Amino acid sequence: MEKPLLVTDFLDRARRNYGDHEAVLGVDGERFTYDELGERADGFAAALQARGIEKGDRVAVLDPNTHYHLAAAYGSFQAGAVHTPLNYRLVESDFEYILNDAGVDAVYADYAYADKIEGIRDEVPTETFITNDADAVEGDWEEFDEVIAESTAYDRPEMAEDEIITINYTSGTTGDPKGVCRTHRTETLHAYIITIHQEIADDDTYLWTLPMFHVNGWGHIYAVTGMGARHVCTRGVDAEYVFDKLRTEDVTYFCAAPTVVKMLGDHLDEHGGEPDAGQDVRVATAGAAPPEATIRMAEDEFGWYIQHVYGATETGPLITTSDARRFFDDDSEDRFAVKKTQGLGYIGTEIRVVDEDGNDVAEDGETIGEVVVRGNQVMDRYWNKPEVTEEAFTDRVEGYYHMGDLAVVDENGMISIQDRKKDIIISGGENISSIEVEDTLFSHDRVDDVAVIPSPHDDWGETPKAFVVPAGGDPNDPGVTADELIQYARDNMAHYKAPTRIEFVKQLPKTSTGKVQKYELRQDEWEEEDRMVGEG
Repeated sequence: MEKPLLVTDFLDRARRNYGDHEAVLGVDGERFTYDELGERADGFAAALQARGIEKGDRVAVLDPNTHYHLAAAYGSFQAGAVHTPLNYRLVESDFEYILNDAGVDAVYADYAYADKIEGIRDEVPTETFITNDADAVEGDWEEFDEVIAESTAYDRPEMAEDEIITINYTSGTTGDPKGVCRTHRTETLHAYIITIHQEIADDDTYLWTLPMFHVNGWGHIYAVTGMGARHVCTRGVDAEYVFDKLRTEDVTYFCAAPTVVKMLGDHLDEHGGEPDAGQDVRVATAGAAPPEATIRMAEDEFGWYIQHVYGATETGPLITTSDARRFFDDDSEDRFAVKKTQGLGYIGTEIRVVDEDGNDVAEDGETIGEVVVRGNQVMDRYWNKPEVTEEAFTDRVEGYYHMGDLAVVDENGMISIQDRKKDIIISGGENISSIEVEDTLFSHDRVDDVAVIPSPHDDWGETPKAFVVPAGGDPNDPGVTADELIQYARDNMAHYKAPTRIEFVKQLPKTSTGKVQKYELRQDEWEEEDRMVGEG
């Protein structure tokens, strides 16, 4: 027997089996059962259709981790629209590109970010604009709670599991952002996989510290909902709020970059108190390896259990885990060596590390190759970018997505990221394209040449650092200060992407053909570190 895998099944199941149980604690303190969440999603689906949205049309959601995001996402799914979550940390020019590239027909934007859309609405094809506080937003915006109250009657179209249902934009390494197309099938199977590996159950309470726009919250908008667990929403990561919910809402699971875990530890050191109410707490962390001190603090001092996972927007995202308990005891020192690796492939996921000819590297923990992956959670394609899609699946070995990360494999088959093939900086869990930062700095009239690399950072793992050749050629008299260049970057791009460190140099190391040798810059910058990739 074959049953189509559809993302609408997750909320359908929760309504059917957990309808009168609490589903969501909103950021305003309001609580919703699964029946009530379902009615809100129905209302949003009906409102979209009443405004001309049809199956396959793109609906963008620009929202922190609120209850509105969940209702808008499922309402879009139910109408057959393609959910397109937006990173609320971007700037107007980013949104203008994405809304045009995806051909977005409707947008829901939280009141705190709607002005970024209002400023470009005449430059994009979008016709429907909805927010959760129209009085707080300039321009002609409809009120979310009013539009969902119009009707809950909508027509759910026939949908197939191989049809695109989400587009998640990733910065990439060069050029414009890329829209990662994910189907009902890829989203559903990824949610099944994380339900297994992250041990999600109906009595879990999940705290939304991970942005929902990050690949649909790593699939947790599906998995947590489908299992009938509770969502506790947030408006970003605030340590006091996080600890309050851990102590009062029986939170049992949340996701956090290593820098967030460290931030929580620093807050507790300063303000005191218990980290939770005594319940078992799991924390999933991802990206580069968390420092051993971070794992030790979370597990030995707080009593939490760290699950280190790895992936990319294109892969679901999650494809590996170091939570392989047959390789360590929970109270032993040897667990750190395992938990700092990216680990083993998720069930149904094939992870390889290959050399330039596509051959598997030796499992000796020393030979470096590129990580490639094949699995049902991997994306369908990039939106309107067939050539880039083909390269991503064929560069070193046919039929595998190429991660762009360089790794080694140990004797147990566990991978450990050593460096990155592409010019991506991961700072506090956020991907930053060094090319984009360079382009911004190049536009300053006092910058003659520039190269941006990741620089070690105690809190964020790594941070963008720019090596700048000043227009006058004299690094001792550049004609502009480092602080002025940093502010210039912040004025022209999302703040989190801007460099935090500037070093003026007479020239950049280059090959005979004029290509900047960033590897040399990274090697010098990371000389005192164990590897040239940030831990966090």
